[in-house]
Amino acid sequence: MKTLLKTLHMATPGVALLATALLATGPAWAMYKVVGPDGRVTYTDRPPPTAPAQPVSGAAGRGAASPAAGLPFTVRQAAERYPVTLYTSATCAPCDSARGFLKTRGVPFNEITVNTPAEQQAFQARFKVNELPLVRMGSKVMSGFAQGEWRAYLDAAGYPVESQLPVNYTHPAARTWAAAEGTPAGSAAPANGAESGPATSPPVPVAPPPGIRF
Repeated sequence: MKTLLKTLHMATPGVALLATALLATGPAWAMYKVVGPDGRVTYTDRPPPTAPAQPVSGAAGRGAASPAAGLPFTVRQAAERYPVTLYTSATCAPCDSARGFLKTRGVPFNEITVNTPAEQQAFQARFKVNELPLVRMGSKVMSGFAQGEWRAYLDAAGYPVESQLPVNYTHPAARTWAAAEGTPAGSAAPANGAESGPATSPPVPVAPPPGIRF
């Protein structure tokens, strides 16, 4: 380093100024930000040998990618502010229409199915309605599929009018109410101190539960 500084002093003023500027701007060329065990931050164009370095944008690094980083910006922004959850049941034609509408519109959503009497009871206790499908957009809840009303709220939430999802995007698989929300109401231990039997797999839905209106 001393030899380099001595050489710079011996050089012409223009060359010395250029070389000094290059040395000063060196870290701006870095591609990786590395934090050492002592907390010291260094910049390098090579990842460390022991662990992958953190890629940064520019010299300062502008934050890590969000889980929805693969979605277009407009879709990601709307989904983060107004996430959509769709509640459905088996053999429910309006539920199929609602699901298809959201997919065609390009809305990322989670689906929760309400199939058993116990799940139905928990659903009614939560939302105070007995109609499916039900959609929750942020804090807004709407039961029954009314395409015009749903479209208006999606527009207000900022979802694109036409799908902008990547062609390889896959919506999450539907989950049962019990799996998504916990043990549904009405599934407590039997009365008279009887012990419950061994755990069984969730029942296969064969028909809409009574009390739910489609």
